[in-house]
Amino acid sequence: MRIGIDAGGTFTDFVVLHDGGRMETFKLRSNPKAPHEVILAGLARIANPEPCDVIHGSTVATNALLERKGARTAFLTTAGFEDLLEIGRQNRAQLYNLTPGPKRLLIPPELCFGVKERTLADGSIESVPSGLATLRGKLRRAGVESVSVGFLHSYRTPANEQAVAEALGDEFYLSISHRICPEFREFERASTTALNAYVGPLMRNYLSQLGRATHHRVWIVQSNGGSITVGEAGDQAVRTILSGPAGGVTGAAETARASGFRKVLGFDMGGTSTDVSLCDGAPRETLEASVDGLPVKLPMLEIHTVGAGGGSIAYVDSGGLLRVGPESAGADPGPACYGSGTRATTTDAHVVLGRIAADQLVGGAMTLQPERARQAIQELAVQLSLPETEAAAGILRVANATMGRAIRVVSIERGYDPRDFALLAFGGCGGLHACELAEDLGIHTVLVPALAGALSALGMLLADRIRDYSAGALGLANPDQAFQHLEQQAQAEMPGAQLERFADLRYLGQSYELTVPWNAKSPARPFHALHKKTYGYSNPQREIEIVTLRVRARIAVRKPRLLDKTPADATPPQTRRFYAGGKWVRGPVYNRAQLSQEPVSGPALVVDYGSTTLIPPGWNVRRDPTGMLVVERHQPV
Repeated sequence: MRIGIDAGGTFTDFVVLHDGGRMETFKLRSNPKAPHEVILAGLARIANPEPCDVIHGSTVATNALLERKGARTAFLTTAGFEDLLEIGRQNRAQLYNLTPGPKRLLIPPELCFGVKERTLADGSIESVPSGLATLRGKLRRAGVESVSVGFLHSYRTPANEQAVAEALGDEFYLSISHRICPEFREFERASTTALNAYVGPLMRNYLSQLGRATHHRVWIVQSNGGSITVGEAGDQAVRTILSGPAGGVTGAAETARASGFRKVLGFDMGGTSTDVSLCDGAPRETLEASVDGLPVKLPMLEIHTVGAGGGSIAYVDSGGLLRVGPESAGADPGPACYGSGTRATTTDAHVVLGRIAADQLVGGAMTLQPERARQAIQELAVQLSLPETEAAAGILRVANATMGRAIRVVSIERGYDPRDFALLAFGGCGGLHACELAEDLGIHTVLVPALAGALSALGMLLADRIRDYSAGALGLANPDQAFQHLEQQAQAEMPGAQLERFADLRYLGQSYELTVPWNAKSPARPFHALHKKTYGYSNPQREIEIVTLRVRARIAVRKPRLLDKTPADATPPQTRRFYAGGKWVRGPVYNRAQLSQEPVSGPALVVDYGSTTLIPPGWNVRRDPTGMLVVERHQPV
């Protein structure tokens, strides 16, 4: 047995893969104050006496970073560079804002310390660290819990960082740059290492609580879509910053591939936020990710997140305009229809428009209160001087505009035409918005997987074990020797893993690189091809430069066959009055088993255990052999 768990902002999803291949899923309300208690409650409900693999997507590191509730952290760097994290690259995120707000620093200036040491750019050591006993006393008096160490050029020769780590011992949580990100560019390396120090103690404490309370083997999903052990996650917590969304990207790619679709836009709309991604045969990755404005120089799946989810709060701003998000009602108090909240949310708008019934959420295990949703929407409608229906529909249009912009970021702004892709919708609310978004983007096919409401948890079950290793290569005369060193480290830590070589290359004089598979005979050939695809041109006569060498170690897990074994349901569907296509209609409400490979026309609703799909007028829906809903537009809009 293997268990996938996605701890979301509103619900925690569980997918159980039994030894015979059968899968089951259920949801529990999340508890942001004690997320491990919800996970333990779910594991107790499964009640498997034998130890099994639990693959978990954690939001502990993400929430600590976004809420600035991480450990009290100090930053040690080469003397004279104490302001490195504050100065950064001096890039202006808001180019035309004449009065931008100050940076939200993880580490205050008074906790940034310079150490007298120097490693030169060629890796030679000019001076070794001094004054370490005095420094340790300063850290102790400052009440520091975690220490980030990032010296200049330590990616070439880490001896000075190792000396500091030995001097500080086990008194502090240590995040050392040559262990976290041994790569060129001191600011990005320092930022990544500082992030790890900031969230690491919380992650380690959370995992130790989980480990003590269960007899199962726990694995944590990384931002690159692979899983690592709890020990690795505790030491390198920064690799889990996008843990949950990465599981969704993996699940989207695998379920789409099983249905014969290789080009998909992933659209994961949960309770708090929406994550979008692009898969052109394989999910796109990036080494230039930024989380809350802070660079993370590690291989990560390229995911763009916006604050629009089922719990996003709708309000009227000071200019009288309707806004939706990014503030969310979350799990507590939740949308007004949950019974505790009072402010209108996206979910309340769907309830008022008849798309979500009082008894359909989580398979009827959770009863909604439509009157509370109607009251919240009416209060907003009064402020907007609109009828109730128009106010609710307006909330959804505003949310769709925000999510549509996010999809354009990962497609059009990357040189991809969204019309060439299918939109794969998942998450609790994804199916309710997918067709309307597709119409706005010119997309003709929408896919909704069988476990759409828990696809991130399913993706975690499908995630291979992956570790990434890297080494700075500027000026290296023998890349093969450096590759061998990385591969020896990978084989020692992951015996039996399949190893792949990559390199970051650029034209001499360029400032940024492209990552390509390593071609020992002709390193430039794949680079020229990718450069032309990315930027529209290449120059084979121009000299290239090798910046970073990378090795990926992968141990594949056994993946279940994604075939739909649900028996057909010949019962005629019920009907319901709901709002679709700009008007109130009465249409059928199917469960997935009532659909077949013969398409039926909208307007209609398809209700699953953890999600609902809206089929507007002008669209057809059918169920393929994997259980995927394939929704296709048959009328021009």
